[in-house]
Formats: sequence, C-alpha cells, structure tokens
Amino acid sequence: MEETRIGRLLLTGAAGGLGQVLRRTLKPMAEVLRLSDVHPLGDAQPHEELQVCDLSDKQAVDALVQGCGAVVHMGGVSVERPFDEILEANIKGVFHLYEAARRHQVRRIVFASSNHAVGFYRQSDRLDARSPTRPDGYYGLSKVYGEQMASFYYDRYGIETVSIRIGTSVAEPLDRRALHTWLSFGDLTELIRCGLFTPDVGHTVVFGMSDNKEVWWDNRYAAHLGFVPADSSEPFRARIEAQPAPAADDPVRVYQGGVFTARGPFEDAN
Repeated sequence: MEETRIGRLLLTGAAGGLGQVLRRTLKPMAEVLRLSDVHPLGDAQPHEELQVCDLSDKQAVDALVQGCGAVVHMGGVSVERPFDEILEANIKGVFHLYEAARRHQVRRIVFASSNHAVGFYRQSDRLDARSPTRPDGYYGLSKVYGEQMASFYYDRYGIETVSIRIGTSVAEPLDRRALHTWLSFGDLTELIRCGLFTPDVGHTVVFGMSDNKEVWWDNRYAAHLGFVPADSSEPFRARIEAQPAPAADDPVRVYQGGVFTARGPFEDAN
C-alpha cells in the first residue's frame, strides 16, 4: 500500500476509550471513516459512516467490512473477563473479521493486540517479537489467537497485518509499570499510520510503546515499519516515583502484565 489515504477505512471498537481518540486522529488517513461498535456512536460527522455491529454476528461483520480498503481492528473486550465473554468478541469476532476480509478482498489490517500476550514474563526479562508468547489471562490468550489468525490469513490468503501489542495507551502514565509500557495517543496514531501504509509487512508484530527510557521490549523485527515515537514517559517519572512503592511480591512489580496475572478464576466467585 503506497497511497497516503484509504478510500474507506474501517475502525472497529470506535466507542471505546482508544476508539474515541482514533475516531478523530485517523480521519486524515481516509476519504471515509467507517466507525463500528456494539455501543451507540452518537451522530455521524462529515466523512464518517456509523454502523452498530456485534462482532460475534458473522453476517453483520461481513456487511461491515464490505467496501472497505483496510481495517483498524480495535473492537472486542479490552480487559480480563470470564472466558465466555472473551470468546464472543475476541475469538469469534476476530475469525469473522478475517473471513470477511478474505471474502471482500481487504488486503491490510492493523490488529490491536496487547502486551498481555506476553504478560507472564517477569519485568527483568527483555523480549522481542520472536519471544514465545506467555499470555496472562483469557484476554491475553485471545490476543495470541488473533496474532495467529493474522499469521495464518497472510500465509494462506495474502492478507497483511500489523499486530500492535499495545502497552499502556492512556493520556498520561499513572504508575511505575506504565513508565515502561506507556504509549501516547500521538504515538499510537503514528504506529497505526505506519501499519496501514508501509509496503510489504506480511504479518508484523510490533510492541506499542513510546520512546520510554527503560523498556522491556525490543522492536528490532519491526524496524521496517519506520515507526519513530515522539513521546516519552520520562517527564512523568518524578511524580510517579513519589508515590508509595508496591510490595516486592505485588504482580505490578513482578510481571510485565501486572494485575492481569492475578485476576480470576472467575468461576470461583459465583
């Protein structure tokens, strides 16, 4: 893909926290931005199309993808939840999306994966895209599944994907873990731009992080994307380190996935 704008770009999960940000920042990349979520999306703005869609509904996803040149897939459950909840949107939904992309000849997808695909590594470990996955929960498992779906659909059907293992993408980093994992909204947008327009990405896995001083992840195998982050968590360090430190055995100090490693089993709470 060598163009600088896409005719119709689909953004799923557009009502979510990051989706609302991207609804604004992705507009320059498309003639028409098709926005989808299972929740209401408000009123359509110029050059927008709104389409409520449940990702677990195969026919609805097929209709959603039709006519789109590329997809930024942010939709799905974004936190650790019981498996049955994860199953519908994050597993069935990803399959439905890639099947629709195959049928409608969509050639490029940017997939919102997550650092929780490798969350059970310790914070002393240093990872790259070839490190084996170590998901930290059902949510992390679903992101591993999504990455493998992307790999398969590239090998079998030639659909290219950039899977972004998003770190902590919020307005400002709030805790010690986020000093390592923070991804600013501006850097997320730039990384998606690189994912949409870089030629010949095959299936690329990239860790989504800003230019933070101390990092756990190495993006050597995604260098071809040309992603250069503009922001850093460093200006927030003094404020964050003034907070009381968690205990040495607290998951937020032990594992890269933080509290996700300690959530569940959900069935025991019923």
